[in-house]
Amino acid sequence: MDNKIDFVITWVDGSDEKWKTEKKRFQVLSLKEDKRDIRYRDWDNLRFFFRGIELFAPWVNRIHFVTWGHVPGWLDTDHPKLNIVSHSEFIPKEFLPTFNANPIEVNLHRISGLAEQFVYFNDDMLLLKKTTPDDFFRDGIPRDIGVMNVNISDRAVGNHIEAADMDIINDHFSKNDVIRRNWSKWYNLIYGRELIRNICLIPWKKFPGLLHQHIPTSLLKSTFEEVWTKEEEVLLETSRHRFRNSLDVNQWLFEDWQRCSGNFIPRRASVGRSFSITDNPEENRKVYKAIEQQKYMMICFNDMVFGDAFEDEKRKLIGALTSVMPEKSKFER
Repeated sequence: MDNKIDFVITWVDGSDEKWKTEKKRFQVLSLKEDKRDIRYRDWDNLRFFFRGIELFAPWVNRIHFVTWGHVPGWLDTDHPKLNIVSHSEFIPKEFLPTFNANPIEVNLHRISGLAEQFVYFNDDMLLLKKTTPDDFFRDGIPRDIGVMNVNISDRAVGNHIEAADMDIINDHFSKNDVIRRNWSKWYNLIYGRELIRNICLIPWKKFPGLLHQHIPTSLLKSTFEEVWTKEEEVLLETSRHRFRNSLDVNQWLFEDWQRCSGNFIPRRASVGRSFSITDNPEENRKVYKAIEQQKYMMICFNDMVFGDAFEDEKRKLIGALTSVMPEKSKFER
């Protein structure tokens, strides 16, 4: 068995004038689609993604850097582990251009040379501590948590995707059968207090939802291929949406499929955490402190700054990351 593990990260330069011009051409589409510029705002944190890999995951086989076509000027594109992948190289041309992360995510398995085992990062996710391959895969099986959740629809954030993913999961899997076959994976003390969710949701006959930690996700290319075989039309429909749409599914569908198939090995829920950076500086201080103290192995920070504090909070974030990873990596020119 080939135990190589790749990393995949998707990134967009929202300040690229050519990209903005092309995006503007397609912004007259359906009002159901999400075209907010906040989805493309750059926190200038990308170099710390690469510093984190060099410091904390030097074992990685290859890094597939997925982009519309632009790359940061500071990035050494000749680094032997780096593979620059433009959308046109793996997304079917009838779906391009796309300004929606979901069509990009559901087609990741088409990347040429992608290893069977890969870890998917959004561009707001980072490593903060030393990792080993076993943190992500063990004997070719993804590491994850088998924890249920309750999906609460929130019109303000448009989180319909989780419900769309669950529709498919419940079509293909019986909750009772899934739990019965892999009881120890779903009721495992390693999850800590998150286990309470599973206990409370025992009475539900179907999966009300699955907990997504918003941290790097361990995925198998073969899982993508299986789901595409069984739900091709749904995935094609998502691929057609140039901007985020309430009918989309996303990469969580593949993670959920692995978990409900029993194709995962439990790991600590505390391995990583997702934070939101908001307009509240007091709350944001907790994020920067967690970074400076390297409290988690993996971290995600969601951009939820809607006021005028973006530049100030970005400066604080970069300061916290620099305190942990001050030196340039070999991925930087």
